[in-house]
Amino acid sequence: MTTATITPTDTTTGIDWSEKRGSTMRTKRLREQSETTHPSISLERALIETDVYKQYEGKVPTPVLRGLFFKTLMERRTLYLGDDELIVGEKGVGPQSSPTFPELCCHSLQDFDNMNNREHVSFSVTEEQKEIQRDVIIPFWKDRATMTKMMNALPEEWHLLFEGGMFTEFMAQRGPGHTVADGKIYHTGYADFMKRIDDELAKIDYNNDMEAEHKENELKGMRLVCEGMIILGRRYAALAREKAAECDDPVRREELEQIAEVCDRVPAHAPRTFREAIQMYWFTHIGVTSEMNNWDSYSPGKFDQHLEPFYNREIAAGTLTREQAREYLECLWVKFNNQPAPPKVGITLKESATYTDFCNFNTGALRPDGTCGVSDVSYLILEVMDEMKLLQPSSNVQISRKTPEHFLHEAVKISRKGWGQPAFYNSDAIIQELLNMGKSLDDARESGIASGCVETGTAGKEAYVLTGYLNVPKVLELVMYRGYDHYTGKQIGIDCGDPRDFTSFDELYAAFEKELKYVADIKVAGNNFIERLFMDTMPVPLLSVITDDCIAKAKDYNCGGARYNTSYIQCVGMGTVTDSLTVFKKQVFEDKRFTMDEVLAACEADFKGYDDMFDQVFNHTPKYGNDDDYADDVLREVSGSLQKIVAGRPTPKGSKTIVEFLPTTCHVYFGQTMIASPNGRHEHIALPDGIAPEKGADVNGPTAVIRSAAKMDQLKTGGALLNQKFTPQVVAGKKGILGMSALIRSYFAMDGHHIQFNVIDRATLIDAQKHPEQYKDLIVRVAGYSDYFNNLDKALQDEIIARTEQSL
Repeated sequence: MTTATITPTDTTTGIDWSEKRGSTMRTKRLREQSETTHPSISLERALIETDVYKQYEGKVPTPVLRGLFFKTLMERRTLYLGDDELIVGEKGVGPQSSPTFPELCCHSLQDFDNMNNREHVSFSVTEEQKEIQRDVIIPFWKDRATMTKMMNALPEEWHLLFEGGMFTEFMAQRGPGHTVADGKIYHTGYADFMKRIDDELAKIDYNNDMEAEHKENELKGMRLVCEGMIILGRRYAALAREKAAECDDPVRREELEQIAEVCDRVPAHAPRTFREAIQMYWFTHIGVTSEMNNWDSYSPGKFDQHLEPFYNREIAAGTLTREQAREYLECLWVKFNNQPAPPKVGITLKESATYTDFCNFNTGALRPDGTCGVSDVSYLILEVMDEMKLLQPSSNVQISRKTPEHFLHEAVKISRKGWGQPAFYNSDAIIQELLNMGKSLDDARESGIASGCVETGTAGKEAYVLTGYLNVPKVLELVMYRGYDHYTGKQIGIDCGDPRDFTSFDELYAAFEKELKYVADIKVAGNNFIERLFMDTMPVPLLSVITDDCIAKAKDYNCGGARYNTSYIQCVGMGTVTDSLTVFKKQVFEDKRFTMDEVLAACEADFKGYDDMFDQVFNHTPKYGNDDDYADDVLREVSGSLQKIVAGRPTPKGSKTIVEFLPTTCHVYFGQTMIASPNGRHEHIALPDGIAPEKGADVNGPTAVIRSAAKMDQLKTGGALLNQKFTPQVVAGKKGILGMSALIRSYFAMDGHHIQFNVIDRATLIDAQKHPEQYKDLIVRVAGYSDYFNNLDKALQDEIIARTEQSL
C-alpha cells in the first residue's frame, strides 16, 4: 500500500491541508469530509424491513423473520465506497447518514420536522422522505413499534413518574444491545460460526427436548444473519473490483484491488493481517448496529490487545510499517465519526442530545493472565486519538497498579489539551466489580471493560442493559411535598406523612427510603415488562452469534442466552440529595436553626425572601466533596439505600439489577423538572453530573473531592463517573503531568472507578457561549463522552461553565 503524503494548499479547493488533522493526506481528506457532511436521515433500512415484514410476518417464527430481514438488508442495501477509503462500510447510505428503526420507534411527521429544524443536533429530512414516512412507514409500523406497545401497556403510576422526570426509559427508542466485542471475531469467520450453528442444529433432540422447535428457530435465525454478513463482504469485494476496473489512477486502482482482496477474506473467514482484522471488526460493528439500534454502539473492547498479534507478526515480517498501521487506524476513526447516533425525540433527546453513538475504546487494560496489557499498539491508539481529535470514538485508558508511568503520562498529556479524551478507568476496580457481580476471575480478566460511558461488563459474554436514569434527589422532593410534583402539578408519589410532623432525621430518612422503594418498584416492574416484550418480539440473532453462549444454548441474546446478564439503573444527582439531606440533619433536626415548614416554603419560593437561610444552607452546612465525614456519611447512607432497595432485583431473563452512577446529559433534564433543593440549588438548575459534588460546594480542592467520592463503596456498583475541571495553567508543564497522574493514582488506590477531565477556563467557555462562530472546534467533556460546545443547549453549557475549577 502506498501511504499518501502531506501537501500544502490544494489549488482546487483552496483548503490549507497543513492545518488539517490526520497523519496523511488521505486521512486529512476523509476527516474533513466526515466533519463537514451534515447528518441526514436514511429510510432505506426502514423500507427494506417493511417489505420483509409484509412478506413474511406471521408466516415464519420471529427469530427467522429477524434473520430474513437482516440477510435481505445485506443483499439490497446501498453500498458506499468513497474516494481515499481503505476501510469500508457505512450504517446508512453514506457518511453521516442515519437509518431509522421503526420496529422500535416509529417517528411521526412532527418528529421529522423537529429533527430537521433543531438548532442543535439536527438531521436533514427531505420532503420525499416525509411522504414515504407518511404513506409507507407510519401505516405499517405505528402500532407494531415496541415503543407504542410499551407506552400503551405500562400502568398509570409508571406514566406519572415518567412524565414527572422521576426516571427515564432507555428501551423506548432503542434495543438492549449494550455490549462489547471480545477477541473471537479475530480468529473465527462467519463461515465458521455457520458451521457451529449447523453442528448445534444437528444435535437437537426432537423427541425428548421440549424446547427443540424453539431452539431450531433461534439457530436458523442465527444462520441467516451469518449468511447476510458473508454477502456484505462479497458485495463490497465485487464493488471494489468494479471501481478498480473503471479507475484510471494506478495507485488508487491497486488500493481498490486490495480492498477487494480483504473483503474476499473477511467477514467470511478469520482475518490474517492487521488491516483484515480492522475490517473484520468494522463489518461486525456495522452489522450489529444495523440489526437493531442499540445506540451504545458495539465497542471494540480491548482493541489494542486484539490487534497486537497481527501487528507484531507483520512488523517482524516487514509486511506492515508503523505508519501504515497508524493510517489504517485513522481511517477507522473516521468511520466511527461517520455514524451519528440514530435520532431520538422527546425526553430521550433531552437525556442525551448528541450525535455520539457511545463507542468506547479500552486501551492498556490488564491481560487475561493479569499482566500489564500496554503495547506499541496502545501507544498507536493514543497517537491516533490525539491526532484525529474526533468526537467518535470515545477513548479511555485503563490504569492498574501495573501500568507503566510513561503510558499514564502520555495519556495525561492528551487529556490536558482540554477536549475530554481519554477518560481514565481503574482496571483493578473493574475486575473486582465483575467478581462482586458473580463473574469468574478468568472472564473478568479476559474481558473486563467499560462500555459506552462508565458501565462495566464482560466483553463478548454479557448482555448488560441500561434501563434508564433515576432522579434520586427528586425522591426526596416527593417526600417533602407528600408525593405531589410541582413539575406536572399531579400526585405522582406516595404520601409518606407530613414532614412537619417528623421529629428526627431518622424519621425523614425512613420516609425517603419508603418513597425510593415505591419508585423503584414501579421502575423495575416496567423494566421487566419491557424486557419480556423484547424477549418475545425483538430477537437479535447477529448479536447472539457473537456472544457466548447463545449458539450453544440455542438461545437469543435478548432472552438470556449470554453467559452473563445484567440490568443497570443509572442513578443521578448524588451530590444534590446528599447535601439536601445534610441540611435537614444539621440545620433542622440538630441545630434547629430552621423549621421543616420554613425549608419547604423556601424551596417553593426558590429562596426568594430567604437570604439568611440560603446563606446558611449553601455556605455554612457541611457539603459532600470536601472530605467532611459529616456530609460524606450521608452519601454512604444514600448509596447503601440504593444498594439495598434498587440493586439485586431479579429480571425475566435471569439477570439482576445493578446500580451505577452516570447521567449522560440527563442531569440537566432532571434538574429542569425540580423546584429548588434544600441545599440551595435553585429551581430548574441542572443536577451535578455523575458523582460530582454540587456546583460550588467543593471548596477544598480535587484531593478532597476524590477522598469524598471514594467513601462510597464503588466496587458494589457497575460504575461511577467523576468529572473534574482544571484551568490550563494549573496542569501546565511537567509539574501538571505529575500532578494529574498522582491524582489519578491516588483515587484509584482508594478504589475509585473512573475519572475524567475538562481542562479549560471559565472565561473561554463564557466567551464561546457569546460568540459561538469563533469556537466551532471547541470540544468539552460532558459526562461519559465529549461533544462540541456549540452542539450543547444553553442549560448544559451553563452546567459545564458552573463546574468548580480545581487547583492541584
